[in-house]
Amino acid sequence: MTTTRSALVVRGGWDGHQPVEATDLFIPHLREHGFEVRIEESPAIYADAEYMAGVDLIVQCMTMSTIERPQFEGLRAAVEAGTGLAGWHGGIADSYRSESDYLTLIGGQFGCHPGKHPDERRGEQADNYVPYTVNMLPAAAEHPVTRGIEDFDLVTEQYWVLSDDYIDVLATTTQKVREWDPWHRPITSPAIWTRQWGKGRIFVATPGHHVDVLEDPSVRTVVERGLLWAARGSEEPYAAPTADRAHRTGVAR
Repeated sequence: MTTTRSALVVRGGWDGHQPVEATDLFIPHLREHGFEVRIEESPAIYADAEYMAGVDLIVQCMTMSTIERPQFEGLRAAVEAGTGLAGWHGGIADSYRSESDYLTLIGGQFGCHPGKHPDERRGEQADNYVPYTVNMLPAAAEHPVTRGIEDFDLVTEQYWVLSDDYIDVLATTTQKVREWDPWHRPITSPAIWTRQWGKGRIFVATPGHHVDVLEDPSVRTVVERGLLWAARGSEEPYAAPTADRAHRTGVAR
């Protein structure tokens, strides 16, 4: 690579989502694609307008937590000016619940993750692990993030997402109606989406509760591609995955 770009990783919040281990999984990928990576443990850096002006990609893994108004305004200004913003699961779709403008920026917000039958729950994270399918939409077939990825199954938290219609949905997942559930018809939520905000691109994937989910071949491929797609300077489609990754995900070269 002849040009070095800047990636900012902001991680922290609830430890159950393994923010350090999860982001460490993708930092080598960014470096291999020519990014210099800076890591911060809070959103305070977003208020540094001079620094943020030079950031090409923000990878955020900050579940819940809080953000001060100047920090949010710095994040939004950077995205509007062309900085990409990308993340997965609660690190981007369940951040800063008290800041409604952040929810508007992202376009989709974690609502809940219905779990197992009440009799099977043991008061642990696994209570919310259920088998489900991520269904690829027709729009996914030719998108650089999802091209060649077929429907895939997971056993983990299935996010019920509240969203607006300004997101470009690439994949969905449908909550079933079980005998103990209070809702009466299946609920379909976005599972992978993109969004254009000002000059910046936003990428969100809802799978990714733990590192083992992120290591699923389909999830990892989608996230790796999503990071590159969102970054400033990635307007053109990037190279197809390697033969090994293509074989494991069913991606045609």
